[in-house]
Amino acid sequence: MENGKIIMQASNLDIGYKTRNHTNAIATNINLSLKHGTLTALIGANGVGKSTLLRTLTGIQKPLAGSVLLNEREIGDYTTAELAQNLSVVLTESLPPSNLTVYELIALGRQPYTNWAGSLSGDDNHKISQALALTHTKQLLDKKHFEISDGQLQKVLIARALAQDTPLIILDEPTTHLDLQHKVSVLKLLKNLAEDQGKCILYSTHDLDLALQLSDEIIVMTESVVVQDTPKNCIQSKIFNTLFSDDAIVFDSVSGRFIIT
Repeated sequence: MENGKIIMQASNLDIGYKTRNHTNAIATNINLSLKHGTLTALIGANGVGKSTLLRTLTGIQKPLAGSVLLNEREIGDYTTAELAQNLSVVLTESLPPSNLTVYELIALGRQPYTNWAGSLSGDDNHKISQALALTHTKQLLDKKHFEISDGQLQKVLIARALAQDTPLIILDEPTTHLDLQHKVSVLKLLKNLAEDQGKCILYSTHDLDLALQLSDEIIVMTESVVVQDTPKNCIQSKIFNTLFSDDAIVFDSVSGRFIIT
């Protein structure tokens, strides 16, 4: 698959919640495209609607209006099994209590392909081994998932998504709760997977300084607009100055960081 091919496209998308008597639109007229071989960061202030956008893009939540196309097909038209072979999701929620080993956790990524008995084929085991190698988690495979660090677990969850073998991976704040070293390690891993494995990767984050350095494109979500562009163009447009309503927080385009005035 050629780099630059559009994997997911959102057109005139309105997101939010609908009850019997009321529609609460969080953001409207969103137009986005996620491409093969690219790492895209989604940034915005807390409460602006990033999680709602991710839920809508992954088909968990229906859009209020507009369309989300995955490989040129409406995401709502996929069956659960078909969607699991085209899109993998890595969430920040804690895993439910279990005694699963790291290997068993990663092997769950092959569920969309296994037979009714859930037995792994040679191809399944190859995909799992490949995921372990790409994420450098092979030394952890016999450990219980609760015995490893948060940074290691994040890489294991990425390995599970790789074992799922989908063209698109969407991650909800994968660097939350990690120290700087592990934040950098996880984001560099995602960058390499996009570049070397041709994955289309979208992740939400609050780490703007790292996103600017490592992402190919950035989606900036404010209360009034959603903009997608390269990091350089986002800096030049001064869109980051609209992220927060506090005038004391200003984005410095030279250092690529927010400063307090």
